[in-house]
Amino acid sequence: MNDSWSAFVDKDVAVAATNAGELSGSAFAVKDVFAIRGITAGAGNPDWLRTHEPAKRNAEVIDLLLQNGARLTGTTHTDELMYSLNGENYHYGTPVNPKAPGRIPGGSSSGSAVAVAAGLVDFALGTDTGGSVRVPSSYCGIFGFRPTHGLVSTDGVIPLAPSFDTVGWMARSPQKLLDVGRVLIRGPVPAKGDFHRIYLGSDVWEAADDDCREALAPFVSLLEKEAARVERVVVAERGLGEWMNAFRILQGLEIWAEHGGWITREQPKFGPGVAERFSWVSSLKAEDGKGPQRLREEIRARLSEKLGEEGLLVIPTVPGIAPPLGLPAEQSNVRRNRTLAMCSVAGLAGLPQVTVPIAFVEGIPVGLSFIAGPRQDLKLLDWVNRWMNHQQLLAKKDDPYVSEI
Repeated sequence: MNDSWSAFVDKDVAVAATNAGELSGSAFAVKDVFAIRGITAGAGNPDWLRTHEPAKRNAEVIDLLLQNGARLTGTTHTDELMYSLNGENYHYGTPVNPKAPGRIPGGSSSGSAVAVAAGLVDFALGTDTGGSVRVPSSYCGIFGFRPTHGLVSTDGVIPLAPSFDTVGWMARSPQKLLDVGRVLIRGPVPAKGDFHRIYLGSDVWEAADDDCREALAPFVSLLEKEAARVERVVVAERGLGEWMNAFRILQGLEIWAEHGGWITREQPKFGPGVAERFSWVSSLKAEDGKGPQRLREEIRARLSEKLGEEGLLVIPTVPGIAPPLGLPAEQSNVRRNRTLAMCSVAGLAGLPQVTVPIAFVEGIPVGLSFIAGPRQDLKLLDWVNRWMNHQQLLAKKDDPYVSEI
């Protein structure tokens, strides 16, 4: 495989399908945090790779995909220990964003997003804790999905913050996103149906760049014409900044609980930005999380009740287009915080979110997101697939990386 996009850690890792099934003929790649028997996952850091052993078995989701006809081909780059949203790795470099060379691909599932956007695989697995599937999917102009927390197995996946961690996936078509969902999502969940209530999160829309809002506005108008009920709501009554801070603290406490011992023992070398974040989480105390945890419980209860089985929250996925490579640290941190604030909605609530590539700003993609109630995942994926087909939003004959629906 020609990897001129630098998407892969190891493009030669290959595992054949073990059975025929819904995904027969499909090739997929996985972020370098998934267990593959006989392979050591590096988690984007040489010291992690050095201090860990090859996996004795595959991650559960990999086995499910293999059993349903898909073949694994390659492991993809990630930000160090999944603790970034940029996709710029100090040790291994930055995968090239096929839709916007010269701009970041987004992280931490950067390589997976690039592999999909460049047409190197049919779909790819990533992980999403604070936006690590949704952000690179938006920046690279592909479909990305974060499931209801706990609905898809994370067995055999290197954790970051377990009460937020999810296994997500990316594809170039909503049909493929749905096909993968049918394999990975188990249990009594609704698989079809419509969403009759559309909620536009006015405060989240206000947090986006002006040109992003303008680019997405026509598609919101389409939704308003088609929906039985449309309502503008304030998502975070006390401000998205408070939600972002709550997320950061709760995530940080879990990160240090998971990795603090290894960091203290091995003294790994982290790149700029990542090193400062690990230093910060090491200073957090248990009592710091009490208020954020109460807020999180309130958010989960309120949004779950609001959305129920028939509601959809519609928001921009990220503030705007992918930032340029090598953005100064101060500007990068401002962008990160704005992005994290928007992504914290589904993260704190534990809800499923799909980002779809339907608009461009100066030729660079921006994503629109749909968030559904808990365990409405397959219904959401099916609805998005039908809605996108109905609107024929993927008829981009001039785009070599977008496959037919």
